[in-house]
Amino acid sequence: MKSVILDVNDATYSLDVHPDEPLALALRNRLGLTGVRMGCSLEQCGACAVLVDGESTLACVRPAADFEGRRIETVEGLGTPESPGAVQQALLDAGAAQCGFCTSGLAVAITALLRGDPHPDEEVIRAALAPHLCRCGAHPRVLRAVRRLASEGVS
Repeated sequence: MKSVILDVNDATYSLDVHPDEPLALALRNRLGLTGVRMGCSLEQCGACAVLVDGESTLACVRPAADFEGRRIETVEGLGTPESPGAVQQALLDAGAAQCGFCTSGLAVAITALLRGDPHPDEEVIRAALAPHLCRCGAHPRVLRAVRRLASEGVS
């Protein structure tokens, strides 16, 4: 085991992790942040996305220890069920969470996109969401939610 200190959602945690334990598993299993999903475990579906120093980062492969000294924000840090963040609310309003498995990763990616560019065009939106798979058919509603946020300049 290896002791690591992680800054997650504006709190500091000291964790004992296996040297190759992926960040996503440490967040889920050790901190109870189950909004971080383990989909493919190959960095190909985007369900495991978290913000690392403000950038959308896939967390299912890289060891948790690689993230010491970095600021990590999970979907739980973006809002709560009682008070969702702007991106979460837009996804809810658009009915963009049919099964919900990919939604956390998408919310993280959208947040990173809009914080970097509050008014992205269609090409930029699609490129930012390209690493994220939605198999239940909600992707058109996700795009609608992002377009609305972009037109409002929400970041």
